[in-house]
Amino acid sequence: MFLAMMKKELLALSRDLHGLAALFIMPMVFIVVMSMALRDVYSPVTKALNYAVLNQDQGKIANKLLERWAQESGVAHALPENWQDELRAGRLQYVLTIDPGFSTVVSQMGSKGEAKAHLLVEPGLDHALFEMKRMRLFAMVGQLQAEVLLAQMTTGVNVAALIDRTPVVAEQVSAGPRPTAVQQNVPAWLVFGMFFVVASIAGLFVEERACGALARLRSLGAKPWQLIVSKTVPYLLVNGLQAALMLAVGVWLMPLIGGEGLSLDGIHWGALLLMLLAISLAAVCLALAVACLVRTHAQAATLGPILNILMAALGGVMVPPFIMPPVMQKIADFSPMNWGLEGLLDVLLRRADIATVLPAAGKLAFFALLMLLAGFALFKRRI
Repeated sequence: MFLAMMKKELLALSRDLHGLAALFIMPMVFIVVMSMALRDVYSPVTKALNYAVLNQDQGKIANKLLERWAQESGVAHALPENWQDELRAGRLQYVLTIDPGFSTVVSQMGSKGEAKAHLLVEPGLDHALFEMKRMRLFAMVGQLQAEVLLAQMTTGVNVAALIDRTPVVAEQVSAGPRPTAVQQNVPAWLVFGMFFVVASIAGLFVEERACGALARLRSLGAKPWQLIVSKTVPYLLVNGLQAALMLAVGVWLMPLIGGEGLSLDGIHWGALLLMLLAISLAAVCLALAVACLVRTHAQAATLGPILNILMAALGGVMVPPFIMPPVMQKIADFSPMNWGLEGLLDVLLRRADIATVLPAAGKLAFFALLMLLAGFALFKRRI
């Protein structure tokens, strides 16, 4: 009987074309549209910026800095005589200027000179691009200073004295590399799609209750736990197909349409499968709890999607957590979707192993257990 009830669930779902579209097509469309639309937001194309250089130093270190800058940002335009006007008008997007004596200041750790490298940008340049360029210049100068220090260490210079006089370059280091649009959107909308089973399960559950199918199954000897679990296993399989499709979209479809591809090279497959299973369990058990709570089709069609959208908005699916203000980031920590998203980002972006993602998977499993117990209690009261 148990296998027959699972077959019934899959058969009912196969006849729900709107539900299948919501589960498979909708998240795929979101991945494609959002990844393409936000590609330059996550990975700004900085090489396309028009810039010029004013090198008033001409020393070896200044020339080395400009050489490395050109490798990352492209070849500089010729500096026009009226470059300040060109900069204000936006025809030049930034000018990199180097003061006289810059090479001396960098090479002599104890130098009191004020010579610097300046980044002058046009008023309309995107602030994110400006910050990226500014921090990159900051890092390059720091790297040149470190190279000079290492060279001096090999010639017997007093290292302790040099360290005391070396200016400190401070840079905020994030918990991991910032994701590209595809790396963010594939796991984000994958999680959202998995949780969208709430609407499908709740709708089918209400229909079975209304037509008397649940009552007939109970009269045939089916136990409440069998009715609940028989709905869990088929949707775990559906979520598995969802995950495979969404990952395939990121790996193969996105490069074909001009986007960036999602790389699975070097990931820990055990950690990925653990996270997908934990997310699926949390989504299906939440759906069962909602299905046992609602009484009508209208309630099922309203409560499920609203709950999904709220969790997605607060959990970092619609707005990435790293651009949220600190207060919103703390609120996001309470969303199951955020637990799933962060766990997947750990695996796909940071190449985490099972031990690393175990806390996120554990929270999702505990949430799934609570929802399953709540659904079971509500189901026993309603039958």
